[in-house]
Amino acid sequence: MSDTTALFIVSEAGYWGEECVEPLTTLSEAGVDVTVATPTGAQPVVDERSVAPDEVGEEMSQKVLEVHENDDRLADPVPIATVDATDYDAVVFPGGHGTQWDINQDRHARQALLSAVAGEKGKALVVCHAVGILAFTREADGSYLVEDREVTGFPNEWEEGIVDENDLLPDGRKLPYWIEDEVTAVGGAWDAELDQETSVTVDGDLITARGPGSSAAAAETLIDELGIEA
Repeated sequence: MSDTTALFIVSEAGYWGEECVEPLTTLSEAGVDVTVATPTGAQPVVDERSVAPDEVGEEMSQKVLEVHENDDRLADPVPIATVDATDYDAVVFPGGHGTQWDINQDRHARQALLSAVAGEKGKALVVCHAVGILAFTREADGSYLVEDREVTGFPNEWEEGIVDENDLLPDGRKLPYWIEDEVTAVGGAWDAELDQETSVTVDGDLITARGPGSSAAAAETLIDELGIEA
């Protein structure tokens, strides 16, 4: 049993099921003590598309719904503002379009990311659309945390297949920004490795993952980086 701890910061506006559940279950099975936080402390909302069998497959749909509906940590999260990221060995940011409206804009979430990456012991795993938080996270001197760091994330090429010509998502919400554009604009060295089946990038204490299909690999990478033995 590990004495490692992890803080999951999850969207109330729609997290992508696989991107939360795969790391959550993988770390839990490795003995990591997980705490879940959301912006206000309200239960996170799962993106309906991420539990639609025709979108993600019957098996993944059932797995996500099982965890979403029955995991006490997801059912009763703590407010982000009440936790100190330095108390945890890792901070995990699951993705989903919802992060663009709450997590990526939340100053406490950004501070948690800074604390995890800049601290002496912490690691941060940021997945898919949550990688957009890097476009808004600055060091104390005003420089961007992501400047000159190698990162992956949800690419423009994939976004083009989701939004319409007016940047409207299937649920009618307008996409406020494109992750790849914003992260590269502030100096991130972006490579979504579109020729690879999965994409997980490690740059120091910062781990980024491209999307749902990279979630399991990202969780295993985090476990390796934390030095947890199977």
